[in-house]
Amino acid sequence: MNTRSHDVPANEAETPFWEAKDLTDMSPREWESLCDGCARCCLIKLEDEDTGDIETTNIVCHLLDQDLCRCTDYVNRTKRVPTCIKLTPGNVGAIKWMPTSCAYRRLAEGRGLASWHPLVSGNSDSVHKAGISVQGKVVSEEGIADEDLEDYLAIWEDGDE
Repeated sequence: MNTRSHDVPANEAETPFWEAKDLTDMSPREWESLCDGCARCCLIKLEDEDTGDIETTNIVCHLLDQDLCRCTDYVNRTKRVPTCIKLTPGNVGAIKWMPTSCAYRRLAEGRGLASWHPLVSGNSDSVHKAGISVQGKVVSEEGIADEDLEDYLAIWEDGDE
């Protein structure tokens, strides 16, 4: 007896949603699950006023739980931190400071997810084990004066494969 649904072709049933759908066609739950938990989008960035170049620091937003690499107030983050940008399928391709390892950027550019991505590996710690996340590598912005931010410039390996 064939138990496979006749409504879903076999190849679609076996294809992960991130390979089968465009970013704009994903449900909110699917979209949110693409976040690999690296927290690199929470790094404080500095823009050169003359050139527009972006430099990244090893300072993170005060809302970041550095052990979990997750925002402690995700729902209200853009209200509490006005410079926090909400990623959407419409803007992810235009945000050039996103690391090339970012799942959203990878998919927007037509690349697949990295082998260490939790959706691929099946392990939520794989991003940390691969050294991609900011876990153990950053300090909170709390108590750091604006004039001292340049002292915290850092080079982040993309971890891109």
